[in-house]
Amino acid sequence: MTSATRFRRSEALAAVLSAIGVGILAVAAPVVADDNDIAEIRSEIARLKADYEVRIAELESRLEAAEQQAARDAVARQTPTSTSGQVTAGNQFNPQVSVVLDGNYYHDELGGAGTGILAEALQPSQPGHGGQEHDHGPANGINVRRVELAFITSVDPYFDAAVFLGLESDGNVEIEEAWFASRALPAGFRLKAGQLLSEIGYHNVKHEHEWDFTDQNLAYLNLLGEHGLQDAGVQVTWLPELPLYTLFGVELLQGDQPRLGTLIEDDVERAALGFSEPDSGPRMATLFAQLSPDLGFNHALRLGGSYVHTTQHQEVDIRPSGETGLEGDADLWLIDIVYKYDSPAAWGHQDFQFQAEYLRSDKDLVATNVDTGSPGSRRKYTTDGLYVQGVYGFAPRWQLGMRYDVLGLVNEAKGAVDVSLGSSDRWTGALTWTPTEFSRFRMQYSHSDILSPNGNREQFATVWLQFLMTLGAHGAHRF
Repeated sequence: MTSATRFRRSEALAAVLSAIGVGILAVAAPVVADDNDIAEIRSEIARLKADYEVRIAELESRLEAAEQQAARDAVARQTPTSTSGQVTAGNQFNPQVSVVLDGNYYHDELGGAGTGILAEALQPSQPGHGGQEHDHGPANGINVRRVELAFITSVDPYFDAAVFLGLESDGNVEIEEAWFASRALPAGFRLKAGQLLSEIGYHNVKHEHEWDFTDQNLAYLNLLGEHGLQDAGVQVTWLPELPLYTLFGVELLQGDQPRLGTLIEDDVERAALGFSEPDSGPRMATLFAQLSPDLGFNHALRLGGSYVHTTQHQEVDIRPSGETGLEGDADLWLIDIVYKYDSPAAWGHQDFQFQAEYLRSDKDLVATNVDTGSPGSRRKYTTDGLYVQGVYGFAPRWQLGMRYDVLGLVNEAKGAVDVSLGSSDRWTGALTWTPTEFSRFRMQYSHSDILSPNGNREQFATVWLQFLMTLGAHGAHRF
């Protein structure tokens, strides 16, 4: 109860008590007073009644005004306005800030060359040549792989924004994401624009510290690159009102990719190979759909399908007989399935997650300049990849994970001469301990059987000892 309300009630009570007192005197008056005295008393009662009614009305008016002002002050504190009358953020600078430290001890049987061999598993086309990707592979020993800085905020009632910066061990700074997104478009639509991780597949939107295993799976690594499909562009999603969760989306991306949509950056090399100038862009488009049927309490299932098309792709086929420039368009298809069981036990005990994705790359390229043969010949390249993994919480805060990934179930080139290559695969086991939500430790062992670019098979083992530390507030990870 406010002080104004208590004051009003005390004043009203005093008025009532005074009126009762005067009434008692009026009842007793005939015993001791004449008619003139009675008339005088009645007049006094009427005056007092009118006076108190006026005072109560004034107090109620003042109380109402005070309550209205208090409400206006509360609104002003929550949604301040600028001098121009435009809505502004509650604070001039109010992001959620966090830093993630990703370090490890790494060892392979090839003197530290294992990560490079994994990223260059033999395909009929080698899209990495001339691309923008740089080597992220660690050397044998202790490494700080990456430091991630995250800034996430609600800009105003209409937009959210986020910036993720990756600091590499070699000193390079990479903008992983830098986007804004709408909060309330009609009919279930949402707009997102900037530097972003594409929504294709399931694994693509996850940052490295969110992975269930220390390193990238073979399919993503060789068909999309270390960080997956990450580019500047615009994304529109639609979440219709249906009995089950269904999301549709489309993206227009610039197309600056190290694996899919590769462009030769060197002007001299590009001219020598007869490549056309890079289109202004956007050169890449994606379509995706996600479906989640209701499985009841503690169970969740997601099914997804995605398609990527790039209108300009360039690469160089390097062979002992010479170099061949290849240019054309490329397509990528993805299918994903994810199942999660959320156990009622504490700290992830008995939780289980199954995850699988299939990727297929199709490139339709034309030879622009060759040392042997003739320009204008058409070649079609097809390579696919698959990974399957499961993670189980066998004890509170402890997880055991198993993964199998393969590249090149279909690995062929068709043209003047048809070529079919073999596949590369790997088995991985991981033991993860998460003391708190801010720290994580992982031990991982892999055995790889990789078809290298020279045509030889490399069989080797790798060991990772990883630590992850989160400094500051960090939002919950996505499904």
